[in-house]
Amino acid sequence: MDVLINVLVALHIIGIACLLGGFLTQMKAMGAGTARFVPAMLHGALTMLVTGVALVGVHQAEGHTVNNVKIGVKLAVLIVILALVYVKRDEEKVEKAVFGAVGGLTLANIFIATLWT
Repeated sequence: MDVLINVLVALHIIGIACLLGGFLTQMKAMGAGTARFVPAMLHGALTMLVTGVALVGVHQAEGHTVNNVKIGVKLAVLIVILALVYVKRDEEKVEKAVFGAVGGLTLANIFIATLWT
C-alpha cells in the first residue's frame, strides 16, 4: 500500500507542476494582456483532483486519520481553479485578474498542503 501512496503523491506533484508551470510560462504574456490557459493547466488540475481524492480514500482505507477540514479547503480551492481554467480554456486571451487568480489560488493550495499541519 505504501507503493500506491507514493505513486499517487508523485502523480499529485506532477499535476501541481503542470498547473503552476503553465501559469509561470504565461506570466510574460499576462503582463502584455495576451495570456491564455494552456492545456497542461487543465490536465494538471484534473490530475490533482483525481489523485487527491484517491489519496484521501487510500489513507482512510488504511485507518489513518484525515484532516477533513484541510482536505475540504484544498478541494474547494481546486474546484475554483478547475472551473476557471475549464470555462476560459478556449479563449485566446484571458483577463489578467482571472489568470492571476488561478496562479494565486494554485500557490495558496501549495501552501495549505505544506504548512497546515
